[in-house]
Amino acid sequence: MEISKETLMLMLRRMWTIRHFEEKVMEMHSAGEFAGGAHPYIGEEAVAVGACLALESTDYIAGNHRSHGHPLAKGGSVNGAMAELYGRVGGYCKGKGGSMHLADFSIGILGESGIVASSVPVATGAALASHIRGEDFVSMVFFGDGASNQGACHESMNLAALWKLPVIFLCENNQFAVTTSYRNSVAVEHISDRASAYNMPGVLVDGQDCIAMYEATTEAVRRARAGEGPTLIEGLTFRYEEHSLGLGRVRRGEYRTQEEIDAWRKRDPLVIHTERLISQGIATQEECDAVSAEVLKEVEGSVEFARNSPFPGPEALFEDMWADEIPAP
Repeated sequence: MEISKETLMLMLRRMWTIRHFEEKVMEMHSAGEFAGGAHPYIGEEAVAVGACLALESTDYIAGNHRSHGHPLAKGGSVNGAMAELYGRVGGYCKGKGGSMHLADFSIGILGESGIVASSVPVATGAALASHIRGEDFVSMVFFGDGASNQGACHESMNLAALWKLPVIFLCENNQFAVTTSYRNSVAVEHISDRASAYNMPGVLVDGQDCIAMYEATTEAVRRARAGEGPTLIEGLTFRYEEHSLGLGRVRRGEYRTQEEIDAWRKRDPLVIHTERLISQGIATQEECDAVSAEVLKEVEGSVEFARNSPFPGPEALFEDMWADEIPAP
Protein backbone atom coordinates (compact mmCIF):
# COMPACT_ATOMS: atom_id res chain seq x y z
CA MET A 1 0.00 0.00 0.00
CA GLU A 2 1.30 3.43 -0.97
CA ILE A 3 1.31 5.76 2.04
CA SER A 4 2.32 9.40 1.72
CA LYS A 5 5.16 10.94 3.69
CA GLU A 6 2.64 13.31 5.24
CA THR A 7 0.64 10.40 6.65
CA LEU A 8 3.74 8.53 7.81
CA MET A 9 5.01 11.60 9.65
CA LEU A 10 1.57 12.20 11.13
CA MET A 11 1.69 8.65 12.47
CA LEU A 12 4.95 9.51 14.21
CA ARG A 13 3.58 12.78 15.57
CA ARG A 14 0.45 11.23 17.01
CA MET A 15 2.32 8.32 18.57
CA TRP A 16 4.71 10.79 20.21
CA THR A 17 1.70 12.82 21.35
CA ILE A 18 0.31 9.80 23.17
CA ARG A 19 3.69 8.75 24.59
CA HIS A 20 4.61 12.20 25.92
CA PHE A 21 1.07 12.77 27.18
CA GLU A 22 1.02 9.52 29.14
CA GLU A 23 4.48 10.09 30.59
CA LYS A 24 3.38 13.54 31.73
CA VAL A 25 0.18 12.11 33.21
CA MET A 26 2.22 9.63 35.23
CA GLU A 27 4.50 12.42 36.42
CA MET A 28 1.66 14.72 37.42
CA HIS A 29 -0.33 11.93 39.06
CA SER A 30 2.72 10.94 41.11
CA ALA A 31 3.09 14.59 42.16
CA GLY A 32 -0.51 14.59 43.41
CA GLU A 33 -1.74 17.18 40.94
CA PHE A 34 -4.93 15.29 40.18
CA ALA A 35 -6.80 12.46 41.86
CA GLY A 36 -8.32 9.19 40.74
CA GLY A 37 -7.08 6.32 38.65
CA ALA A 38 -5.56 6.51 35.19
CA HIS A 39 -4.61 3.69 32.84
CA PRO A 40 -1.41 4.36 30.84
CA TYR A 41 -1.48 3.54 27.14
CA ILE A 42 2.31 3.43 26.80
CA GLY A 43 3.41 0.63 24.47
CA GLU A 44 0.12 0.46 22.57
CA GLU A 45 0.37 3.70 20.59
CA ALA A 46 0.61 2.08 17.16
CA VAL A 47 -2.76 0.36 17.53
CA ALA A 48 -4.81 3.52 18.00
CA VAL A 49 -2.82 5.72 15.64
CA GLY A 50 -2.71 3.26 12.76
CA ALA A 51 -6.40 2.47 13.12
CA CYS A 52 -7.66 6.03 13.55
CA LEU A 53 -5.70 7.39 10.61
CA ALA A 54 -7.54 4.92 8.39
CA LEU A 55 -10.82 6.65 9.31
CA GLU A 56 -12.40 9.82 8.00
CA SER A 57 -13.06 12.73 10.35
CA THR A 58 -16.79 11.95 10.08
CA ASP A 59 -16.33 8.38 11.31
CA TYR A 60 -16.88 7.52 14.96
CA ILE A 61 -14.86 5.75 17.61
CA ALA A 62 -15.69 4.51 21.09
CA GLY A 63 -13.15 3.53 23.71
CA ASN A 64 -12.67 1.98 27.10
CA HIS A 65 -10.97 2.67 30.43
CA ARG A 66 -7.48 2.77 28.82
CA SER A 67 -8.46 5.48 26.40
CA HIS A 68 -6.30 8.60 26.57
CA GLY A 69 -4.66 7.40 23.37
CA HIS A 70 -7.83 6.99 21.32
CA PRO A 71 -8.99 10.63 21.12
CA LEU A 72 -5.39 11.81 20.68
CA ALA A 73 -4.97 9.34 17.82
CA LYS A 74 -8.17 10.70 16.25
CA GLY A 75 -6.77 14.25 16.37
CA GLY A 76 -8.28 15.37 19.65
CA SER A 77 -7.10 18.32 21.71
CA VAL A 78 -4.15 17.70 24.03
CA ASN A 79 -5.29 20.63 26.16
CA GLY A 80 -8.79 19.19 26.40
CA ALA A 81 -7.53 15.77 27.40
CA MET A 82 -5.19 17.08 30.11
CA ALA A 83 -7.76 19.51 31.52
CA GLU A 84 -10.30 16.70 31.75
CA LEU A 85 -7.91 14.63 33.84
CA TYR A 86 -7.45 17.67 36.08
CA GLY A 87 -11.22 18.00 36.43
CA ARG A 88 -11.30 21.48 34.87
CA VAL A 89 -13.89 23.16 32.66
CA GLY A 90 -11.41 23.29 29.77
CA GLY A 91 -11.62 19.52 29.46
CA TYR A 92 -13.48 17.48 26.87
CA CYS A 93 -16.42 17.02 29.24
CA LYS A 94 -15.95 20.24 31.21
CA GLY A 95 -14.09 18.38 33.94
CA LYS A 96 -16.95 16.03 34.81
CA GLY A 97 -15.71 12.89 33.11
CA GLY A 98 -12.11 12.43 34.15
CA SER A 99 -9.65 9.91 32.80
CA MET A 100 -12.12 7.23 31.69
CA HIS A 101 -14.83 9.36 30.11
CA LEU A 102 -13.40 11.41 27.26
CA ALA A 103 -15.87 12.38 24.53
CA ASP A 104 -15.90 14.90 21.70
CA PHE A 105 -18.60 14.44 19.07
CA SER A 106 -17.02 17.14 16.89
CA ILE A 107 -14.21 14.75 15.95
CA GLY A 108 -16.21 11.55 16.18
CA ILE A 109 -15.42 10.44 19.73
CA LEU A 110 -18.63 8.90 21.07
CA GLY A 111 -17.20 8.41 24.52
CA GLU A 112 -15.40 5.97 26.75
CA SER A 113 -16.29 3.99 29.81
CA GLY A 114 -14.70 2.15 32.69
CA ILE A 115 -17.37 -0.57 32.43
CA VAL A 116 -15.67 -3.41 30.58
CA ALA A 117 -17.07 -3.96 27.05
CA SER A 118 -19.81 -1.34 27.52
CA SER A 119 -18.63 0.72 24.53
CA VAL A 120 -18.99 -2.22 22.13
CA PRO A 121 -22.79 -1.98 21.83
CA VAL A 122 -22.51 1.83 21.68
CA ALA A 123 -20.36 1.64 18.55
CA THR A 124 -22.62 -1.04 17.13
CA GLY A 125 -25.60 1.23 17.71
CA ALA A 126 -23.85 4.06 15.90
CA ALA A 127 -23.26 1.75 12.95
CA LEU A 128 -26.93 0.81 13.00
CA ALA A 129 -27.81 4.52 12.85
CA SER A 130 -25.55 4.91 9.81
CA HIS A 131 -27.30 1.97 8.18
CA ILE A 132 -30.85 3.12 8.95
CA ARG A 133 -30.22 6.71 7.88
CA GLY A 134 -28.46 5.66 4.71
CA GLU A 135 -25.37 7.59 5.74
CA ASP A 136 -21.76 6.74 5.00
CA PHE A 137 -20.00 6.86 8.35
CA VAL A 138 -18.22 3.91 9.92
CA SER A 139 -17.87 3.29 13.63
CA MET A 140 -14.99 1.57 15.38
CA VAL A 141 -14.71 0.37 18.96
CA PHE A 142 -11.56 -0.31 20.95
CA PHE A 143 -11.75 -3.01 23.62
CA GLY A 144 -9.31 -5.23 25.45
CA ASP A 145 -8.71 -8.95 25.69
CA GLY A 146 -10.68 -9.04 28.95
CA ALA A 147 -13.68 -7.35 27.32
CA SER A 148 -13.64 -9.94 24.53
CA ASN A 149 -15.13 -12.43 27.00
CA GLN A 150 -18.09 -10.24 27.95
CA GLY A 151 -21.56 -11.05 26.67
CA ALA A 152 -22.09 -7.52 25.36
CA CYS A 153 -19.13 -8.01 23.03
CA HIS A 154 -20.42 -11.28 21.58
CA GLU A 155 -23.98 -10.02 21.26
CA SER A 156 -22.81 -6.94 19.41
CA MET A 157 -20.62 -8.88 17.00
CA ASN A 158 -23.43 -11.33 16.27
CA LEU A 159 -25.95 -8.55 15.58
CA ALA A 160 -23.49 -6.52 13.49
CA ALA A 161 -22.68 -9.53 11.33
CA LEU A 162 -26.33 -10.50 10.96
CA TRP A 163 -27.31 -7.01 9.77
CA LYS A 164 -24.00 -6.28 8.00
CA LEU A 165 -23.44 -3.10 9.99
CA PRO A 166 -20.50 -0.77 9.22
CA VAL A 167 -18.60 -1.32 12.46
CA ILE A 168 -15.04 -2.39 13.18
CA PHE A 169 -14.35 -4.36 16.35
CA LEU A 170 -10.76 -3.63 17.34
CA CYS A 171 -9.43 -5.79 20.16
CA GLU A 172 -6.30 -4.30 21.71
CA ASN A 173 -4.86 -7.52 23.05
CA ASN A 174 -2.26 -6.32 25.53
CA GLN A 175 -2.38 -9.87 26.90
CA PHE A 176 -3.40 -9.15 30.47
CA ALA A 177 -6.77 -8.19 31.95
CA VAL A 178 -5.26 -6.50 35.01
CA THR A 179 -3.17 -9.55 35.99
CA THR A 180 -4.98 -12.37 34.16
CA SER A 181 -3.33 -13.63 31.00
CA TYR A 182 -5.72 -13.96 28.06
CA ARG A 183 -4.26 -17.43 27.55
CA ASN A 184 -5.97 -18.43 30.80
CA SER A 185 -9.35 -17.04 29.78
CA VAL A 186 -9.65 -17.51 26.01
CA ALA A 187 -10.16 -20.99 24.58
CA VAL A 188 -8.92 -20.20 21.06
CA GLU A 189 -5.33 -19.39 20.14
CA HIS A 190 -6.13 -15.85 19.03
CA ILE A 191 -9.11 -13.65 19.86
CA SER A 192 -9.46 -12.87 16.16
CA ASP A 193 -10.19 -16.58 15.58
CA ARG A 194 -13.61 -15.98 17.12
CA ALA A 195 -14.66 -13.97 14.06
CA SER A 196 -15.49 -17.13 12.13
CA ALA A 197 -18.34 -17.83 14.54
CA TYR A 198 -19.98 -14.59 13.38
CA ASN A 199 -19.19 -15.01 9.70
CA MET A 200 -16.95 -11.97 9.59
CA PRO A 201 -13.23 -11.60 8.79
CA GLY A 202 -10.86 -11.97 11.73
CA VAL A 203 -7.47 -10.31 11.26
CA LEU A 204 -4.47 -10.75 13.56
CA VAL A 205 -2.12 -7.76 13.32
CA ASP A 206 1.22 -6.85 14.85
CA GLY A 207 0.03 -4.10 17.17
CA GLN A 208 3.53 -2.63 17.45
CA ASP A 209 3.54 -1.82 13.73
CA CYS A 210 1.59 1.34 12.97
CA ILE A 211 1.60 0.73 9.23
CA ALA A 212 0.29 -2.82 9.63
CA MET A 213 -2.55 -1.48 11.77
CA TYR A 214 -3.29 1.22 9.19
CA GLU A 215 -3.42 -1.27 6.33
CA ALA A 216 -5.65 -3.75 8.18
CA THR A 217 -8.05 -1.03 9.27
CA THR A 218 -8.15 0.53 5.80
CA GLU A 219 -9.42 -2.77 4.40
CA ALA A 220 -11.96 -3.10 7.22
CA VAL A 221 -13.20 0.44 6.52
CA ARG A 222 -13.50 -0.37 2.82
CA ARG A 223 -15.62 -3.43 3.59
CA ALA A 224 -17.83 -1.50 6.00
CA ARG A 225 -18.51 1.34 3.54
CA ALA A 226 -19.25 -1.14 0.77
CA GLY A 227 -21.99 -2.75 2.84
CA GLU A 228 -20.00 -5.94 3.42
CA GLY A 229 -20.37 -5.80 7.19
CA PRO A 230 -18.07 -5.78 10.21
CA THR A 231 -14.49 -6.94 10.78
CA LEU A 232 -12.78 -8.13 13.94
CA ILE A 233 -9.19 -6.89 14.16
CA GLU A 234 -6.88 -8.10 16.90
CA GLY A 235 -3.88 -5.88 17.50
CA LEU A 236 -1.38 -7.94 19.47
CA THR A 237 0.40 -5.48 21.74
CA PHE A 238 1.71 -4.99 25.27
CA ARG A 239 1.28 -2.34 27.93
CA TYR A 240 4.63 -1.31 29.34
CA GLU A 241 3.28 0.04 32.62
CA GLU A 242 1.05 -1.51 35.26
CA HIS A 243 -2.70 -1.73 34.80
CA SER A 244 -3.53 1.53 36.51
CA LEU A 245 -2.15 4.45 38.46
CA GLY A 246 -3.55 5.03 41.91
CA LEU A 247 -4.55 1.44 42.64
CA GLY A 248 -1.30 0.27 44.18
CA ARG A 249 1.55 -1.37 42.35
CA VAL A 250 1.27 -5.05 41.58
CA ARG A 251 4.59 -6.84 41.76
CA ARG A 252 5.49 -7.65 38.17
CA GLY A 253 6.81 -11.07 38.99
CA GLU A 254 3.38 -12.18 40.16
CA TYR A 255 1.90 -12.30 36.69
CA ARG A 256 4.52 -11.36 34.09
CA THR A 257 8.29 -11.57 34.12
CA GLN A 258 10.84 -8.82 33.67
CA GLU A 259 12.24 -10.78 30.71
CA GLU A 260 8.84 -10.62 29.01
CA ILE A 261 8.56 -6.87 29.61
CA ASP A 262 12.08 -6.28 28.33
CA ALA A 263 11.42 -8.31 25.18
CA TRP A 264 8.36 -6.25 24.34
CA ARG A 265 10.17 -2.99 25.11
CA LYS A 266 12.64 -3.90 22.40
CA ARG A 267 9.66 -3.76 20.02
CA ASP A 268 8.70 -0.22 20.96
CA PRO A 269 6.23 1.04 18.30
CA LEU A 270 7.91 4.46 18.18
CA VAL A 271 11.32 2.94 17.59
CA ILE A 272 9.99 0.59 14.92
CA HIS A 273 8.31 3.44 13.05
CA THR A 274 11.23 5.85 13.38
CA GLU A 275 13.77 3.28 12.16
CA ARG A 276 11.56 2.48 9.17
CA LEU A 277 11.24 6.15 8.22
CA ILE A 278 15.00 6.60 8.39
CA SER A 279 15.96 3.34 6.66
CA GLN A 280 13.59 4.05 3.76
CA GLY A 281 14.87 7.60 3.35
CA ILE A 282 11.51 9.12 4.22
CA ALA A 283 12.85 11.21 7.09
CA THR A 284 16.10 11.89 8.90
CA GLN A 285 16.84 11.28 12.55
CA GLU A 286 16.85 15.05 13.03
CA GLU A 287 13.37 15.38 11.53
CA CYS A 288 12.04 12.63 13.76
CA ASP A 289 13.67 14.15 16.84
CA ALA A 290 12.14 17.51 15.96
CA VAL A 291 8.67 15.95 15.91
CA SER A 292 9.19 14.53 19.39
CA ALA A 293 10.46 17.86 20.72
CA GLU A 294 7.55 19.82 19.24
CA VAL A 295 5.03 17.44 20.71
CA LEU A 296 6.69 17.45 24.13
CA LYS A 297 6.44 21.24 24.20
CA GLU A 298 2.74 20.99 23.34
CA VAL A 299 2.14 18.45 26.10
CA GLU A 300 3.98 20.54 28.67
CA GLY A 301 1.84 23.48 27.62
CA SER A 302 -1.29 21.39 28.20
CA VAL A 303 -0.36 21.04 31.87
CA GLU A 304 -0.29 24.82 32.26
CA PHE A 305 -3.56 25.06 30.36
CA ALA A 306 -5.13 22.55 32.77
CA ARG A 307 -3.76 24.29 35.85
CA ASN A 308 -5.11 27.64 34.67
CA SER A 309 -8.55 26.31 33.75
CA PRO A 310 -11.11 26.68 36.58
CA PHE A 311 -12.98 23.90 38.29
CA PRO A 312 -16.67 23.60 37.36
CA GLY A 313 -18.89 25.43 39.83
CA PRO A 314 -21.94 24.03 41.62
CA GLU A 315 -24.21 25.81 39.12
CA ALA A 316 -22.94 23.38 36.46
CA LEU A 317 -23.96 20.30 38.43
CA PHE A 318 -27.00 19.47 36.32
CA GLU A 319 -25.79 20.80 33.00
CA ASP A 320 -25.56 18.20 30.21
CA MET A 321 -27.52 15.68 32.28
CA TRP A 322 -30.46 15.45 29.88
CA ALA A 323 -30.77 15.39 26.11
CA ASP A 324 -32.24 18.33 24.27
CA GLU A 325 -35.85 17.97 23.21
CA ILE A 326 -36.13 15.62 20.24
CA PRO A 327 -37.54 17.51 17.26
CA ALA A 328 -40.74 16.27 15.69
CA PRO A 329 -40.22 14.31 12.43
